[in-house]
Amino acid sequence: MAESESLPPNRPKTKAPKATPPRKPPQVLHLKKRGDEEEIAKKSAQSAPKEALRQQENSESSISEVSNQNKKPNNLDGLDGLDGLDGLTMADLLGPTNRSSAQTPNLEKNKETSFSEENFHRSVDDFDFDEEAFLAALDQNEPVGLTGEVATGAVIGVESDGVYVDIGGKAPGFMPKNECGLGVITNLKEKFPKGLEVEVLVTREQNADGMVTISCRALALRKSWEKVRELEKEAKVVKIIVSGFNRGGVTCDLEGLRGFIPRSQLLDGANHEELVSKTLSVTFLEVNPESRKLVLSEKKAATAARLGELEVGQLVEGKIVAVKPYGFFVDLQGVSGLLHQSMITAGTLRSLREVFDYGDNVKALITELDLKRGRIGLNTALLESIPGELILEKEKVMSEAEERAKKARSLIIKKEEANE
Repeated sequence: MAESESLPPNRPKTKAPKATPPRKPPQVLHLKKRGDEEEIAKKSAQSAPKEALRQQENSESSISEVSNQNKKPNNLDGLDGLDGLDGLTMADLLGPTNRSSAQTPNLEKNKETSFSEENFHRSVDDFDFDEEAFLAALDQNEPVGLTGEVATGAVIGVESDGVYVDIGGKAPGFMPKNECGLGVITNLKEKFPKGLEVEVLVTREQNADGMVTISCRALALRKSWEKVRELEKEAKVVKIIVSGFNRGGVTCDLEGLRGFIPRSQLLDGANHEELVSKTLSVTFLEVNPESRKLVLSEKKAATAARLGELEVGQLVEGKIVAVKPYGFFVDLQGVSGLLHQSMITAGTLRSLREVFDYGDNVKALITELDLKRGRIGLNTALLESIPGELILEKEKVMSEAEERAKKARSLIIKKEEANE
């Protein structure tokens, strides 16, 4: 009973409250500025040497303790036991490096550098220099064969696709078969035997092997254009053979160049197909090497040939082929002369047709002759005995033109001499 009384009464069991976990402190985002980072970096840099020095002192003190205990410093073979050396490294056992000894090689190096700078500083004049040998070496290594340069060399080899010519470079120049000359070449070995001296034009500079590309054809074309230009300057009349035709005119060959004659510049332009293989006398209308244009004219050549037969003071006869407000154009057997209105009569002229008209035959004196421009100036007023005689008695003046021209010719010659 006593035990029952001492026992506490039965109470309903209550659940103990669960322990709440501790709250984590709120996280704060700390923003640093660039200046703060730089300041921290400086502080760490300043504290690094101090920390290194402190570690070095600690290592020295630990090594000194170990050496005092074993009484055998810096001698690993003499250590009785390694129980007290746990945690030490080989660097700790050997001790700190002597700075003076570490810096000695740098000092020696600096000494050597200063010695070399002081004693081995030499100028260009201290060395032996042979200027002639230097220039000779430059000449030997100078590239041979620039584009557009004319070179001379000897044939050293002939292949099916071209010819090799020694022009004095590192390697021989190569001339392709189609550049060996004007026209078609069937036998290269026959035209270019070994040892033959040839003059060529460099068309492409040397490649990696030192070989240049050369051409006889390009050089021949250059010389042809130069010759044609000279003929044009001198207003020469040349003879050509018509080699072909097209709708616009005929073609020919002149000094290895292809020339063209328009139908309008042919004396017989209506039947230009029939001119193939015929010889014509022509002169130059256009010579342009850049565009490779060579235009010729048969009519201009006929004019030039005819002009060569004429002279100032000569009496000529022709037919009026055109009437203009300023005068008449007279056909003088292939060339055209101008009878200006001021040269028709010394009298008063009310109308051009009062004296001459289209289709009339006219006798006149040549008073002006320009071979380069192909201009001929005519005059009928000098045939008059009195001013205005042509208006009244044109037939009489024309019938007596030869006798009257003799008297007028002396006046024209005197005028020409006075102008000179």
